[in-house]
Amino acid sequence: MVKTDWLLLVLMMGLVLSSIERAEGRKTGILEGSSYELAYSAINCRKHSASIKDFGGVGDGKTLNTKAFQKAVNQLSQYASDGGAQLVIPAGQWLTGSFNLTSHFTLFLHKDAVLLASQEIKKWPLIDPLPSYGHGRDAPGGRYISLIFGTNLTDVIITGENGTIDGQGAVWWQQFHRKKLKYTRPYLIELMHSNKIQISNLTLVNSPSWNIHPVYSSNIIIQSLTILAPVTSPNTDGIDPDSCTNTRLEDNYIVSGDDCIAVKSGWDEYGIKYGMPTSHLIIRRLTCISPYSAAIALGSEMSGGIQDVRVQDITAINTESGVRIKTAVGRGGFVKDVYVKGMKLHTMKWVFWMTGNYGSHADTHWDPKALPEIKGINYRDVVAENVSMAAQLEGMSGDPFTGICMSNVTIGLAKKAKKYPWTCTNIEGISSNVQPPPCQLLADQGPKKSRMCDFPTESLPIDNIEMRRCSYRLNY
Repeated sequence: MVKTDWLLLVLMMGLVLSSIERAEGRKTGILEGSSYELAYSAINCRKHSASIKDFGGVGDGKTLNTKAFQKAVNQLSQYASDGGAQLVIPAGQWLTGSFNLTSHFTLFLHKDAVLLASQEIKKWPLIDPLPSYGHGRDAPGGRYISLIFGTNLTDVIITGENGTIDGQGAVWWQQFHRKKLKYTRPYLIELMHSNKIQISNLTLVNSPSWNIHPVYSSNIIIQSLTILAPVTSPNTDGIDPDSCTNTRLEDNYIVSGDDCIAVKSGWDEYGIKYGMPTSHLIIRRLTCISPYSAAIALGSEMSGGIQDVRVQDITAINTESGVRIKTAVGRGGFVKDVYVKGMKLHTMKWVFWMTGNYGSHADTHWDPKALPEIKGINYRDVVAENVSMAAQLEGMSGDPFTGICMSNVTIGLAKKAKKYPWTCTNIEGISSNVQPPPCQLLADQGPKKSRMCDFPTESLPIDNIEMRRCSYRLNY
């Protein structure tokens, strides 16, 4: 790695440490009897506002506030038809179990507020597996409800001044590794069957499993988040849009033990039957560190389909792969019309990775005739350094991955890189201005036919949503 890259890595790790310090060592800075003005951008402002203290909340890090949170949401829900309501979490350590949100509602975290997830596993409620999965991800049974949960909602905002949500996930990781869990671990935030969602300007740390999971939802903006977990923590994906449409993920910084962003749409026969794809997805200005996983993964649960994914301006450091496509026999579904433009990658195992043999299944009832369709995958303007292998592209016998395009790609191999930097089987595609030269299955167009791979120029509806400036004055 060249000197400038080491400096960049040191700088980014410094940002990680400072974020952890902020999350673990808050001071209130607010005196009783004083007032505090909030100002932030949101898809909607609220007419009514209250503090968790108004409902008996105690921010000492020891008092369990689950009942206070649910009481606050229930009472503020009466304002849904009267301009909506905002619940402010002031400075302090707010220990809580799971609580549900409501429509036309904002949860706002002060910069020195920390939501601490309860570590009493036996007190976490259980819910059914997702219908498009038919099975828990960690175990066959149901799953623990997420820390912040909601279903069938409209106009939901979770935001703040980079306040922290701490999942205190170590106890869950230990139980998972010891195979002691009978149910799937909770996520930090899960919103189901919902419309008009904003999650922004927060720090999320130590999730028990996935951090943010919007599922069966639409019109979603997730931006300006810092998401941190130990790189050895199991399945701590950053953001997992799942059977969602019209979604925008931007300006997020993620360090995780799994994929920084994982795009999904259901698992095997259950996802095929549910039939709800993830589509019209924008991912831009992502910074990712994940030594054992991908910056962006498509699948492996993609049985409802994934289409029209637009990825732009990605920085990944010490990450196993850039954009990875994971599927298998039995998945069915499709991944198509994927557009990637502008990746800067430093210290990677693979730059490009596609696999058709990612064979974990929900159960034994998957259909061996359900073959996925992978086509129209476009990469352009990629620069990578200190790479072990340029690509591992493995389609499926009798079901090749087609329409792969790579243009303007420069890959700097590590000193101990593989002798043959490209591995390609059962794929079809073209390439232009790619170094080192790719495999023959990515036919070089030559200088006369050289062209850039496609990237859409028209905007999606989610890009046309305008943020409003919201401000409130609260008394303490």
